[in-house]
Amino acid sequence: MHDANSRIIVSNQTGVHDRLDSLVHKHLARPFQKPFHDATLETFYRIRQWVRADGRPLIFDSCCGVGESTANLARRHPEAVVIGMDKSAHRLGKHEGYRQEADNYLLARVDLNDFWRLAVADNWRLSHHYLLYPNPWPKSAHLQRRWHGAAVFPYLLMLGGKLEMRSNWPLYLQEFAQALAIAGIDATVNSLEFDGEDLTPFERKYRLSGQPLHQLRADLKEFSLPWQQSLLLPANPAKS
Repeated sequence: MHDANSRIIVSNQTGVHDRLDSLVHKHLARPFQKPFHDATLETFYRIRQWVRADGRPLIFDSCCGVGESTANLARRHPEAVVIGMDKSAHRLGKHEGYRQEADNYLLARVDLNDFWRLAVADNWRLSHHYLLYPNPWPKSAHLQRRWHGAAVFPYLLMLGGKLEMRSNWPLYLQEFAQALAIAGIDATVNSLEFDGEDLTPFERKYRLSGQPLHQLRADLKEFSLPWQQSLLLPANPAKS
């Protein structure tokens, strides 16, 4: 049974955060130097072998939760391979109820702050990137926890491809669109019309509770930054 009374997002922000522009400019200006976690490094190298052996176009389903969206996207994109990623082992462990018979997707528990950077350092380019209902961190003090306010934001852009985001908090997408504009990328934000299939459990829950849903789309193309060429892929800890 689906919850038809999901809570709406409440925020102490009434418009785009006044620190957004300066924060995005700062993050675009220099690499993110945080050390990598060995667990995500090892997972990256394992997935790298699979990606190279397959050879099809690559799609990321970031913040995939239980992976229902990953399985649905794999069915929608039989021409590609889809990697669903989430930091929660608990959420990923619930995937069996959503699994579909397909050879073109896998799920991975990773820290996206690490995985996106590793993929960029290894010159991965995506055909599509989906960010469906990520935690919006609605408190004003949490701007830097939102993807567009985080230091890893430039790496999301450098992965390229067609970006699609969905949220039940329109301000999240409006802020993201403004961050993209600072980077010279056009985006459109529209109401999301139901096409007969909910991609994620959150989408289903929000729709059934009557919450308006919103969508951002942007083509990241071959976005690059001057310091991108200086990025180095660290050694695989499993082989050291």
